[in-house]
Amino acid sequence: MKSDIEIAQEAKLKHIKEVASLVDISEDDLEMYGKYKAKISDEAIKRVSKNKDGKLVLVTAINPTPAGEGKTTISIGLTQALNKMGKKAMAALREPSLGPCFGIKGGAAGGGYAQVVPMEDLNLHFTGDFHAITSANNLLAAMLDNHIHHGNELDIDVNNIVWKRCLDMNDRALRNIVVGLGEKTDGVPRQDHFIITVASEIMAILCLANDMADLKKRLGKIIVAYNRSGDPVTANDLGATGSMAALLKDAIKPNMIQTLENTPVLVHGGPFANIAHGCNSVRATKLSLKLADITVTEAGFGADLGAEKFLDIKCRMAGLKPDAVVLVATVRALKYNGGVAKQDLNEENLEALKKGIVNLDKHIENIHKFGIPVVVTLNSFVSDTEAEYAFIKEHCEALGCEFALANVWAKGGEGGIELATKVLETLENKESNYKPIYSLDLSLEDKIETIAKEIYGAASVSFDTKARKALDKITQMGYSNLPICMAKTQYSLSDDASLLGRPTGFNINVREVYVNAGAGFVVCLTGKILTMPGLPKKPAALGIDYDEEADRITGLF
Repeated sequence: MKSDIEIAQEAKLKHIKEVASLVDISEDDLEMYGKYKAKISDEAIKRVSKNKDGKLVLVTAINPTPAGEGKTTISIGLTQALNKMGKKAMAALREPSLGPCFGIKGGAAGGGYAQVVPMEDLNLHFTGDFHAITSANNLLAAMLDNHIHHGNELDIDVNNIVWKRCLDMNDRALRNIVVGLGEKTDGVPRQDHFIITVASEIMAILCLANDMADLKKRLGKIIVAYNRSGDPVTANDLGATGSMAALLKDAIKPNMIQTLENTPVLVHGGPFANIAHGCNSVRATKLSLKLADITVTEAGFGADLGAEKFLDIKCRMAGLKPDAVVLVATVRALKYNGGVAKQDLNEENLEALKKGIVNLDKHIENIHKFGIPVVVTLNSFVSDTEAEYAFIKEHCEALGCEFALANVWAKGGEGGIELATKVLETLENKESNYKPIYSLDLSLEDKIETIAKEIYGAASVSFDTKARKALDKITQMGYSNLPICMAKTQYSLSDDASLLGRPTGFNINVREVYVNAGAGFVVCLTGKILTMPGLPKKPAALGIDYDEEADRITGLF
């Protein structure tokens, strides 16, 4: 069986100008990064802005398991299938982070015969967007410390600095550090921290900004610290906004590449869904809606994280209205939620399936709460049995959901025809009555409790003293009308990764709260979630190499 990278490297790619022409983007509209990837110019975005919007389909999933669900693979396979059926469809996806690529998760370009290519470029550096975000983030940090070193005119409290440096790599040693050691000229010693780039507020800002003017406005609002009187100090106060914007002038432009079947894909931005809002950029999604009749997009991890944030944050801010949701599951993952060990997932087990399917049930209920029709799809594995398929199909249809098998990993677009047919039927016959799960007029605490109880199924919510004080401070500062971005483990509906299936009676503990004033949401950290992940004992980096004779990367995924 060929690996994903072997399949990708055997693909016959078309020049990106030929791919772009399929959605009426000319060569003059492209800013080339070699033959197979390009950015879409601002002029092109303005030119198509008056086009009618196409339909928007969100792909999400049940809570991820070690068995794997393949949400991105389904997104790409569905897009390929829609094009095979004569529809003008595009995918709008997130860019992968180097951290999980070299860590435990591997690449994020889909899999099998449902991939975006060139997958090596996409997973490694791509067009430099993440490096630009990292540079802008760390420029702001450098200007902050430089200001303090040269007299601290803004009277910044060095014990109340909230802006962190970032790096697009999993490196636990940088979570808690001390800067400014050495000579007097080396700065003011203080404790500092690193986060991974995909958790940076600048990543969120880039993905939520409508244009460069909006980007600059948001950058200027970033709160970096508080002064000794307790008032916020912003990027504008430090005079850093313009220089950060200069670093991001190209990064804000959406990137176009192609699938293995040469259909166009926009890949832009990439905030994590467990510690950030988990969606590709608003610009890419809106552009795709103007270029294609159907846009397929995805939100990170399970529907309790990525989809909730897509629907409560991104859609609300951008004025988007999703027309349908595809909810991805696998037989193996459902059995895992029913208590089956990973090594035993290849064996038929209907009893475990009946126990584990409650996780799927909760996600279906949640999407229906937002007023959006759902299509459940099973990402097919060779170990699945007809009896297991029949049980899940009957179960989903009893809940009012369309159901389809997808075999896109093995067959590409052809393997997604059944799913594409169900999606088209849903778009034609079922109306979306999308609405957010909470009103912005609610207090911050009430919004948090709404998400915890309605989406996660929690019985209660508790707040650490530090979190309580932060909520009061944020409210006093006038930010109580912002949406909530919950940072939570992706592996469970609760904040405890070990609670599988559909746990009940649990408490969600909020241990830290802070405002991302530029991005426009309040972040709540729950459980043991980390904003700078670490590498596993045997990171994926150990298997990645460059073959100089063949002039190709090996072992990437």
